[in-house]
Amino acid sequence: MDNLLTYISIAAMIVIIPGADTMLLVKNTLSYGPKAGRYTVLGMAMGLSFWTLIAILGLSVVIAKSVVLFSIIKYLGAAYLIYLGIKSFFTKSVFSLKDIQSQANTPTKYSNRHNKSSFMQALLNNILNPKTVLVYITIMPQFINLDGNVKQQLVVLAFILTFLAVLWFLFLVTLIDYAKKWLNNPIFQKVFQKSTGLVLIGFGVKTGI
Repeated sequence: MDNLLTYISIAAMIVIIPGADTMLLVKNTLSYGPKAGRYTVLGMAMGLSFWTLIAILGLSVVIAKSVVLFSIIKYLGAAYLIYLGIKSFFTKSVFSLKDIQSQANTPTKYSNRHNKSSFMQALLNNILNPKTVLVYITIMPQFINLDGNVKQQLVVLAFILTFLAVLWFLFLVTLIDYAKKWLNNPIFQKVFQKSTGLVLIGFGVKTGI
């Protein structure tokens, strides 16, 4: 692999720049607690692992070259983000810090349902994100030495991206959970819920354009 430090810097920038993943993480962590946030991170990691497998099999190039397949992924991803945004905007449930702490200390089917939902949201968001495909077919190949084992190098590069993403988002979960006591305000939560919905809808529209 060529210029590994340069790749790590670029991958870190891709991870840190706020996007739909960040909004999902903040929404789930604030609404349902840090455990739901960690399930969101797990879903992101699984989504990236899915695209790693696709890239190893050579299918990511096929998808990128096929206008139909790429468009299907693009518009499904856009529709899913818009759906999540509308759902967040119109939901009536606003959780207090006391409710979240109670759920965290007493596992229930209700809290487990939110954890699973957080996982699936992040997983589907990453699988249906056309930008993820572009990372694998435009950025990663620039750091692969064609004289070496291409698939092995691809796995290493994908692992670095996934590791940085998990590290960063777990840090965000901890940070959000720590700051939650200052954010435990019903008015703030309602405003955040509505604004999160609008931002996710915006990301969906931008993805579909």
